[in-house]
Amino acid sequence: MKNFFIFIFCIFAFSVNALEKKTTFNKELFDKAQLDGKVVVVSSWIKYCSSCASQMKVLNKAKNEFNNIEYFTFEVKDKEISKLLNVQYQTTLLIFKDNKEVYRSIGETSRDAIYKAIESSL
Repeated sequence: MKNFFIFIFCIFAFSVNALEKKTTFNKELFDKAQLDGKVVVVSSWIKYCSSCASQMKVLNKAKNEFNNIEYFTFEVKDKEISKLLNVQYQTTLLIFKDNKEVYRSIGETSRDAIYKAIESSL
């Protein structure tokens, strides 16, 4: 029975990490989205982070459910982007509106909390 639970845990843990993580952040696109008046959502990740994958799943759904948002991701090991956005940790969520940062959290994976933060920024 113990082995069964370990097996289930491993399947769940690896399926969470199965989400493709890639850097989509681009400074020019980031600036253009802000100039266009969009709310810009940025999240950071690292390769084997399950909370990053959970946050990204929520944000991927949110980008299709909210109008006027642009969503970017980046690997926190990218020092240039990390320095630009002052991000030191994976699973950091940033929201920008009118060229200003209006929200920042670390480790937030709750759909309700993330959607509330986006809604309050629209």
